[in-house]
Amino acid sequence: MSELCSTSPYINLVTKIPPADHGVSTAGDAGGVDGRLPTQGGDEADGRDREVAYDVITTPVLVIGAGAAGARVAIELAESGLEPLVVGKRDYGDAHTTWAAGGINAALGSLDPEDDWPIHAADTLNEGHHLNDPEAVELTAKHMPDRIRELDEWGMSFARTDDGKINQRYFGAQSYRRTCFVGDRTGEVMLETLIDRAQALEIPYRENVMITRLLSDGTRVDGAVGFDMETGDGLLFRTNHVVLAAGGFSAAYRRHSSRDDENNGDAQALALEAGARLLDTEFVQFHPTGMVGERYGDEWDGRLVTEAVRGEGGRLYNAEVSASDASGGSEALSASGGERFMERYSPDQMELDARDVVARAIAQEVREGRGTEHGGVYLDISHRDPDYIRERLPTMVERFEDLGIDITMEPMEVGPTAHYTMGGVDIDFRTGETGVEGLYAVGEAVAGVHGANRLGGNSLAETVAIGKLVGSHVSEQVTADDDAPTVSDGQRALAEREFRALADLAASDGDVAPRALLEALGELLWTHAGILRDETGLRDGLDRLAELRARTADLRVDGDRTSRSFEYAVNLSMSLVVAEVVLRTALERTESRGAHYRTDYPETDPAWRQNLIVTADESGLSLHRRGVAEPSEPVRAALEEGYELDYHHLE
Repeated sequence: MSELCSTSPYINLVTKIPPADHGVSTAGDAGGVDGRLPTQGGDEADGRDREVAYDVITTPVLVIGAGAAGARVAIELAESGLEPLVVGKRDYGDAHTTWAAGGINAALGSLDPEDDWPIHAADTLNEGHHLNDPEAVELTAKHMPDRIRELDEWGMSFARTDDGKINQRYFGAQSYRRTCFVGDRTGEVMLETLIDRAQALEIPYRENVMITRLLSDGTRVDGAVGFDMETGDGLLFRTNHVVLAAGGFSAAYRRHSSRDDENNGDAQALALEAGARLLDTEFVQFHPTGMVGERYGDEWDGRLVTEAVRGEGGRLYNAEVSASDASGGSEALSASGGERFMERYSPDQMELDARDVVARAIAQEVREGRGTEHGGVYLDISHRDPDYIRERLPTMVERFEDLGIDITMEPMEVGPTAHYTMGGVDIDFRTGETGVEGLYAVGEAVAGVHGANRLGGNSLAETVAIGKLVGSHVSEQVTADDDAPTVSDGQRALAEREFRALADLAASDGDVAPRALLEALGELLWTHAGILRDETGLRDGLDRLAELRARTADLRVDGDRTSRSFEYAVNLSMSLVVAEVVLRTALERTESRGAHYRTDYPETDPAWRQNLIVTADESGLSLHRRGVAEPSEPVRAALEEGYELDYHHLE
């Protein structure tokens, strides 16, 4: 939300959706799990007036989420002399950041000296189909060279050129080699570097904590409520400053590159209930190359095959063999014997065209019967030197070797997978402010940098570029009175209501397992709000969502508040919120743009160069439109120049 955008009026009220019996709860009705699920609690529900035991923790700043974005905010706060508290669902270092394997963008010009931040920004805007917040894009592109040098100084082991510069590789839809990398484990090494820095600064971290609601009256936030996932104990975090850095919601889909217990929409559901706005939620990125579960096993279904494989020259082939091909009449063949089909879809950029383009091409090949017997296509890098492959893609080599596949000699089977959510919380990118006093957001939790489709390598870039800015701003807002804030009776009452709701949920003794409903929700989104969408499918999806939500009245939680069953029940409550928002906004946008493709509206409509804003109150969801600002003069000049990758440099 740039300064220009934040002061622009909503162009028009698009629609208001009345609340369901249980749906998107708000600060006005106390939000939380009991606003999302009709908890019934079995026999234990009779004890609603019982005392609820919980711990109270005070901190000047609470950072929710321990990936790269949360870590970089916390580092900046600590370097400003504050002692924030970081909480995460898992052990420190076990975050979704580690799955961002291929690299991180910065216009260093190590191999292409003509590259510069305005060209990086222009590529980002083009990939985002010009729905991006230009200020957010420019802040990211401008600051990234310094953030890369900072990570280098902190010990991140970037690959190097022969003359000692930080090496850079091609990535999809980028005009130059701009993506810095550590083999194919860039996100993992980057997070390790950030955690080492955070630990050197002795930043407190509490692991295995799930936040289930924010303490908010809709205008300001006074802390958060959750539970310890190891003990089941309630936790009341009292603070005047909360930073949401809890990721996106791609795991709500059946096939996704996340693990099932992360990226469930926590940040978006919590923010919406607290009074913040959501932006661009109809835009979900389907990465072209996820592993195919029918080939490699269900546990690997959708797991990412990094874009670095294609950045290093990997080629996509279908499974069709024509008579000419079979007799050696085509050069566009791989070890699989198939056709290199991207020549038909994108003859200039080939496999390194935008992710939405490549993902739809793969989906079309499979839909028209040219896919593998397992429902994918082939990704082949075996034409490169085996030692080169092992050097540049060690994780991929090792993973597939464990599955009996030597990628230096044979192709992988891949297909599209829900990977990243461009939509999220609407913020001011200079400050992280959400419009709710005391609530900030950063990372994949927010929207604005990526527009309608994310440029590969920009997710890690946003976390550190914007994370530093947000941390700096929050540090300036903290006063001496924020060190040990007191807990009011009203705040205790709200927290205790949530603790009782959690206890009731844990005691649910119906017939439906939370995991079963999560799987049904994932299938619903994949079918009705996936790569291809239309009005009939989206409306059917909303009807099915209402039916699924009704089934939550019969939940059965096996185990106490430390069980996976209970964790899945809380995840379900979050994912139901974002599922409705995705379906509603996808239905509202009657055009195709970036990752949002409507088969009934296949063209991009210039009149739809507007962002969809979602708010929630007691009357239900409201959707608004907001105009998009224009980029600065240097970026406009780069756009007019028309920089573009010619893939054949790699041939």
